[in-house]
Amino acid sequence: MRFQDLLAYKKSFSLAMKIFNITKQFPKEETYSLTDQVRRSSRSVTVTIAEAYRKRIYPKHFYSKLTDSDGENSETQTWLEFALACKYISNESYNELLPESIEVGKLLNYMLLNPEKFGVRKE
Repeated sequence: MRFQDLLAYKKSFSLAMKIFNITKQFPKEETYSLTDQVRRSSRSVTVTIAEAYRKRIYPKHFYSKLTDSDGENSETQTWLEFALACKYISNESYNELLPESIEVGKLLNYMLLNPEKFGVRKE
């Protein structure tokens, strides 16, 4: 299996692209702060899933990378909350994006709890 075939990867990539597109409408003064931060954290979720999968022969690295990915996912949720509070996104957009991020978190948790299903060997 390729890392691109992982459901967590597919869902997080889709979410990152939605965030990218919605942040195109953020005010210019947010370019180097909120816009950049939410884009970076959402992309980092996906990138770190790929890294974790490629490091699966090292169980501790697999676990470490997935927990990093989960942390980035939580950061993304926080940036989305700021975007909502600043009225850069609507309640409707927030209520679409947040559950997707929560789902990614659940998929990451599943991977953490079931590493053997992803080719990780017990130490």
